[in-house]
Amino acid sequence: MYHAVGPRPARAAYGLSVSPEAFAEQMALLGEGGFTPLTTAQLGAAWRGDGTLPRRPVLITFDDGYEGVHRHALPALARHGFAATVFVSTGWLRGPYDTGGALDTMLDWDQVRELAAAGTEIGGHSHTHPQLDQLPDEELWFEARRCREIITEELGARPVSFAYPYGYSSRRVRRTVREAGFAQSLAVRNALARRCQGPYALARVTVRRTTGIEEFERLVHGRSVARTFAGSRALTKGYAVVRRARAAGRKVSRSRA
Repeated sequence: MYHAVGPRPARAAYGLSVSPEAFAEQMALLGEGGFTPLTTAQLGAAWRGDGTLPRRPVLITFDDGYEGVHRHALPALARHGFAATVFVSTGWLRGPYDTGGALDTMLDWDQVRELAAAGTEIGGHSHTHPQLDQLPDEELWFEARRCREIITEELGARPVSFAYPYGYSSRRVRRTVREAGFAQSLAVRNALARRCQGPYALARVTVRRTTGIEEFERLVHGRSVARTFAGSRALTKGYAVVRRARAAGRKVSRSRA
């Protein structure tokens, strides 16, 4: 799971960014290691019985829709003939649907179309990038549905994959995403994706500015994943309890209003 790719990203996006040089080195490692990148749609179809996975399959995904994905990541992907999935928050992209709030320079729709034309899957990542599990039902439905409508209108094809902003979801969120027409969704969880996780809670591993090439190699081979992310996973579990309590409190408050 990548976010921004660039030499000097905005401070708010820096920690979850990678430099163009680091990204190119990581892609070269995948190529030399015999990995075969898939789109999220291809993985979902294979695990539903509509195809077989290649040797050493890997997903390369980008969240939010930062402009550097087009400027820096796409050329590196093209050099190796790699597939990838970009999950866009439609209200963050530059253009007629921009609602503000983006952390750095984002893709515009011409760039999104160029990515799609190059074979990159474009998936949904909500409209305004909220914590979906904290939203009331009506707003949650709007975020999933509006995102899918805009991508369909701009690209002429309905997106089938979704990624939860911040990685946060719940049974209610996953049900809404499914009912909005998405066939599979990705969380974070900093673990390897497994078929047993189900199509709406697939795990990913975060690549950060601090991820060196040795650590990257260990992660893509599935070594030391749990140890590498032990601290962040513990924090995530703790915060999940807090989020559930907040959501329950909001539901009670709305019922009393």
